[in-house]
Amino acid sequence: MVGFPLLLVPLAVYNIIAFLMPGVSFTDPLIRLTLLSGEQWQITLSDMLLAAGVLLLLLEVIKGARPGAKYLTDHLLSLIVFGAAAAEFVLWPKFGNSTYCLLTLLALVDFISGIALRTRRRAVVAPAAPAPVSKSQPATVETPRPSPAVAPVLPRPEPAPVVTPAPAAPVPPATSVAESVLLDQSAPKPTVNLPDLQPGGQPPSDTPQR
Repeated sequence: MVGFPLLLVPLAVYNIIAFLMPGVSFTDPLIRLTLLSGEQWQITLSDMLLAAGVLLLLLEVIKGARPGAKYLTDHLLSLIVFGAAAAEFVLWPKFGNSTYCLLTLLALVDFISGIALRTRRRAVVAPAAPAPVSKSQPATVETPRPSPAVAPVLPRPEPAPVVTPAPAAPVPPATSVAESVLLDQSAPKPTVNLPDLQPGGQPPSDTPQR
């Protein structure tokens, strides 16, 4: 959507009054206001047109600073409005006064502010250029820093299996050993029923005599 030049409004109103209502004076007071000091403030038609032009210029600057604005079309329209107003101020006697001169200057400020906003927008978007290297100073080459040595990860040693010793045979106490010896001594010796083998008996017949 092409932006409408807002400063065309007070210029168009001035042209309508100058061509269609020649009897209307721009210097006659339209409103009289009494201030606290007691002085009367007389507001004329030219004052109202200038105040409207200042407010519309503020809106034009805000519109030009918004993102996505069509700078080319807005600049062309502002330039056309300023060129037409300047031509009327110089060529037509009805527009040769201070009021129309100030309105023309407001149109010029609108055009210049649009160019300034566009230049700043380009400066923000464009990347920063690297600083030029002078011929007297040799170009310094950055040496790559050695990367720190990484220690190899060793596998964790597996814990050795714990061998539980076999339980030792219980050692009999000394009292039980002594009791067993006494029992062996008190036990009766076996007797042999053969008379030849008894002590004091006759020797067998097959034994040689001495």
